[in-house]
Amino acid sequence: MTAILILNGPNLNLLGTRQPDVYGHTTLADIEAMCRNKAKALGIELGFGQSNHEGALVDEIHGARGRFDGIILNAGAYTHTSVALRDAISSVDVPMIELHLSNVHAREEFRHKSFISAVAVGVICGFGARGYALALEAMLGHLESSG
Repeated sequence: MTAILILNGPNLNLLGTRQPDVYGHTTLADIEAMCRNKAKALGIELGFGQSNHEGALVDEIHGARGRFDGIILNAGAYTHTSVALRDAISSVDVPMIELHLSNVHAREEFRHKSFISAVAVGVICGFGARGYALALEAMLGHLESSG
């Protein structure tokens, strides 16, 4: 059975209360429940992780090799700063989709640059919590077409 890791970075543990005008009122627990329902409908297994620490995210990515067929990564602010995450993704040979709740290209200029886009299968941004379901469908489609 296909297994996908959904990995969330810094401050995403505060979803629902953190800047709801930007990120909405949906909590990370709500997103995980929505993803579990979507995964059940798609017939896939999921793993979840969240950390506010860059090294812990790197460890999760390293641990995905041999356990997961794909990664959906919302790296939060580390998207714009972390060469370490980019190198980790490049090192594990597990396809990754970059995900953002907000449309980063409609926000501050520093958010327009991503260190991880170049090593991603694709990028989904601006669809709020629904982006996770879109990412699951996109990853499954990618795995089926490349497998």
